[in-house]
Amino acid sequence: MKKPYRIIDTHAHLDFEDFRENLDEIIGDALDVGVEKIIIPGVTPEDAPKIIEITDKYDNIYGAVSAHPTEVKNWQDGNYEKLKKYARHEKIVAIGETGLDYYRDKTFAQRQKYIFKEHIRLALELDLPLIVHSRDAHGDTLEILKEFPEIKGVMHCFSGSAEFALQCMEIGLYISLGGPVTFKNAKKPKEVAEKVPLQRLLVETDSPFLAPHPFRGKQNDPSKIKLVVKAIAEIKGLSFEEVANTTSDNAEKLFNLNP
Repeated sequence: MKKPYRIIDTHAHLDFEDFRENLDEIIGDALDVGVEKIIIPGVTPEDAPKIIEITDKYDNIYGAVSAHPTEVKNWQDGNYEKLKKYARHEKIVAIGETGLDYYRDKTFAQRQKYIFKEHIRLALELDLPLIVHSRDAHGDTLEILKEFPEIKGVMHCFSGSAEFALQCMEIGLYISLGGPVTFKNAKKPKEVAEKVPLQRLLVETDSPFLAPHPFRGKQNDPSKIKLVVKAIAEIKGLSFEEVANTTSDNAEKLFNLNP
């Protein structure tokens, strides 16, 4: 029976080894709970062929290509052209995840900034949205994004304050929330869910990471995104169906997915 809602998981690492043995089952479980489409983000340029292979196999799976900011030490001079080639595939709908990450190591901060800008230039050249990763680097991330006012994209697995979320919105970005919005003491994500208009929100799992309550600490998968939608609906005082359908509409608009 067709459900009265649909959900798009805008960020799930289904190409990771965690899902190698049971990917059919994982995707089937997601479909069973109303997940209509899933986007696999890139972490390294070497991931792209595997991501494309999965998107070719499953009608409802899309992908993105990128070098994650924690991988910049391995960036090669030819990677821009390599990513551009992969990004021309019909099921690749974004550049990312890219951005800045100062959480464990700021040694490569300047290189991260340079490569982040390379990704932005690639997204603009191909007219694709950007999936932005920002961890302990919100000020620098926003400063760089402001240099490219025509960029479109999403702040993935948003971890900043509501104030920062609104600043990102002002430059045209969407805000994506995942498992942390369900955590009991996660004040910031709940405030973001409350203050960001539904028309600017996306949802994600970031599978296999950040499983929502009550699965916190366990392996995440796209079927658990229902708990993220439920938490946002409760915070906003809206129906589950409205949050699911509106965030899906937002995702289709941003990533140019066929409805």
